[in-house]
Order: sequence, then structure tokens, then C-alpha cells
Amino acid sequence: MIAALGLPVRRRPMLAIGTALLLAFLLAALLAPWIAPFDPIAQDGSIRLQPPSLAHPFGTDNFGRDVLSRVIWGARIDLQIAVLGVLFPFLIGTAVGTLAGFFGGWIDALFMRLIDVILAFPFLVLMLSIIAILGPGLTSFYIAMALVGWVSYARLIRAQILVLKTQDFAVAAQSLGFSRTRIMFRHLLPNALAGSLVFVMSDAVLVLLNGAAISYLGLGVQPPLAEWGVMVAEGQAFITTAWWITLFPGLAIVTLAFGFSLLGDALGDLLGVKE
Repeated sequence: MIAALGLPVRRRPMLAIGTALLLAFLLAALLAPWIAPFDPIAQDGSIRLQPPSLAHPFGTDNFGRDVLSRVIWGARIDLQIAVLGVLFPFLIGTAVGTLAGFFGGWIDALFMRLIDVILAFPFLVLMLSIIAILGPGLTSFYIAMALVGWVSYARLIRAQILVLKTQDFAVAAQSLGFSRTRIMFRHLLPNALAGSLVFVMSDAVLVLLNGAAISYLGLGVQPPLAEWGVMVAEGQAFITTAWWITLFPGLAIVTLAFGFSLLGDALGDLLGVKE
């Protein structure tokens, strides 16, 4: 991506650092079976609650599981949460915003009233309610994010489409008799996506934190799977005596969120998007 943009990495420190952090977590997730020193769910009561050491750099938890191995394997689930939790709302919101902005009239009014209804409820409360109805698990989390999170993307795309469809290139396309589908998806949408692509990175931070929070509350990933929110919840009872159980997965959450945030800021600067 950097090479394609023709931008030296040294002149874009935020882009370089953000990309490096995300690549590091991606590699850790992909190579987890080979680089994790222990089985993330294997229990050994003889080494429970051991502090960080050469044998266990991040220590062990209350079940004798290696915390480093669980953090590495947890990258798989948390990256999946960040990506899929953004992808579905992005696709739905982009489609809705494009249709509402281009056609206007009753279609626009219908979608905008639906958005008003969703925004009338606190985001986290509405998401928790949906998950409570569907039952705990990542599938319920993704469905809840798709049903609630699309509204921001729809509003962003709609606003851009409303402006772009009055521009000369859009009017010329209509005068040439191009189909509505071609005008929407080949002329207007590509020019409207810049703001949404930047917002995706910021939204990924919120989705990551929401996913960890849901798992912390017991409504997301279920034990014994290694997920950072679950690990923080499991270590809460030992925070004063075995601080490493919560510290390292907590640092992983913060670092991954920091990477997404830096990359989003860098993309905003490159694309000239003002937040």
C-alpha cells in the first residue's frame, strides 16, 4: 500500500508505525501454532500463578496455562473481531447510504427514520440487548454489530452522495444516458468512500474494545478459548497477587487499538479527510 502511494515510509511515521503494529499482530495470529511456546488451553496445576520468568515470559494463570501463548493465540480472535465487526456494518451502511443519497424521496426518508430509531437507543445497551436475545457467542456479536453499527457508515456515504450527484461529472453521466447502477457504483461511490475508509480504522478500535468488553462480561468468546477480554476477566480476581494475568492481554488490546488509530490518522492525512 505504501509503495503504491509512492510515499517514503520515513516521511510518514504514523503510517509506518501503525502498519508495523498491525503486521506484527497479523503475523503473530498467522504463525501462532509455530511461535506459541505452549498449548494455550493446556492446564498444569503444578505451575499455576507463576510470575514472569524465562520459561514463561508472561507468567502463568490460575489454571497453569502459559499467558504468552494465550496472548499470541488471542490475536487470532481479536483481529477477527476487529475486521468482521467492521466489515458487515461497512457493507450494509455503504449500500444503504448510496441508495438513500442517490434516489432521495421516500427511500431516503425511510432509511433516515430507521437510523433515527436506532440512534435513539444507547449503542452498547442496544447491542447487549440483541446479544442477550440471540445468546452469547461471536456470531451474536457480529449480528448485533451489523444491525447497529451500519448507521454511521450510511450517514457518511449518504452525505457524500448528496454532494457528488450534483457535480458536473455526475450530471454529464446522466446526460449521456448511463444507467443508475453505473452512475451509483462506478462514478459516485468510489469518490464517496474516502471518508468511510478512514472511519473504518477508528471504528475498528471501538469494535475491538466492544468485543473485549462483551467477552469480559461473558457474552462473547467463551472459555477456555484464548481471547484478551476473557483473559482480563479471568485474571480480575488475582489482580493484586498475579497482576500479569490481566496486564499482558490488556496491553495487547491497547497496542492493537493504537495501531488501528495511527493507521486511521495517517490515511486521513493522505486522503485529505478532516475528522
